[in-house]
Amino acid sequence: MEHTRDISQTSADGHAYPHARPTQHLHELGQSLWLDSISRKLLESGGLQRYIDDFSVTGLTSNPTIFEKAIKDSDDYDASIRKHHAAGKSGEELLFELVLEDLTRAADLFRPVHEATRGVDGWVSLELSPKLVDDTSGSVEAAVTLHRRAGRPNLFIKIPGTTAGIPAIEEAIFRGVPINVTLLFSREQYLAASEAYMRGLERRLDAGLSLKVALVASLFISRWDVALAKDMPDAPPERLGIAIAKQAYRAYHHLYNLPIARWQRLAAAGARKQRLLWASTGTKDPKASDTLYVEALAAPETIDTLPEKTLEAFDDHGEVHGLMPEDGGDAEQQLADFKALGVRPGALAARLQEEGAKAFEDSWSELLQSIAAKSARLS
Repeated sequence: MEHTRDISQTSADGHAYPHARPTQHLHELGQSLWLDSISRKLLESGGLQRYIDDFSVTGLTSNPTIFEKAIKDSDDYDASIRKHHAAGKSGEELLFELVLEDLTRAADLFRPVHEATRGVDGWVSLELSPKLVDDTSGSVEAAVTLHRRAGRPNLFIKIPGTTAGIPAIEEAIFRGVPINVTLLFSREQYLAASEAYMRGLERRLDAGLSLKVALVASLFISRWDVALAKDMPDAPPERLGIAIAKQAYRAYHHLYNLPIARWQRLAAAGARKQRLLWASTGTKDPKASDTLYVEALAAPETIDTLPEKTLEAFDDHGEVHGLMPEDGGDAEQQLADFKALGVRPGALAARLQEEGAKAFEDSWSELLQSIAAKSARLS
């Protein structure tokens, strides 16, 4: 599909664009761009609104590492920390107060998009405490409580697609909580999340409940190539993660765009397709293009969530060279080539999921320690 519109745009800083911006091009091709960042400064400076207005950004994701960077080394949250600490709050209770303050403001900024797209877009995401990663029932109760507490229809609760997370996802969907499944690293993990979504919807259908409960599945991309570069320095760079994405995209089309009776029954009752979300799309290799993954992952009906640096880079010099093939293209051959080199995708996916969960838990613990220290100092 070629982009033929010739429109003149002017950004907030006065820079003229004779043609549609690259970000708008992706948007017009059917891919949603979400920002993989949140901070109080971004909200209060008008930066997030600028991304919405000028960069076609239609949603936002967050995780414990993002909030650690936003809160730990900044005084932007000091007034809120002082207020909540004075009210007797501490630990995770205080931390979630800060997180919800930011994410509910962001959700309100995206509410017009959410309403205009009838709930397809305009979402923000809030992650559960990483301490619940192995606690199915605790994850469900926390998801229900946090979603109710936020009071925003366009707020996803993020639950990892781990062994304990998959049944929690099914139960949360059944209980009407929209879910962003995080820490997915393979087609098989993605299919398990999709299965949980359908089971939750089928239970709602049997109970006579509305099927307007959304789910997106976040497949992490660049961490594949980081791990491979570490384990096998001579392997072809920046190809494994993209091959995994192509394989999952084929699975998505098979599940939701073919006349499969199971999904057609749910769709006829009002269910919406679960969408694939490309996560971890910032290029980690300094020798590779800083827009590598964004360009390779251009795919209709998907979401690409980008760090600010990657979003700015793509808007500046990114190009859309073509769309990801619905049948996965050369993904299977690429993966066969990697297997011939000794790569075991299933084992590596399990390791990456475990490492990702541990990294979020470490960030969460450091953030709690930082807030405790700040609370003591500010009081």
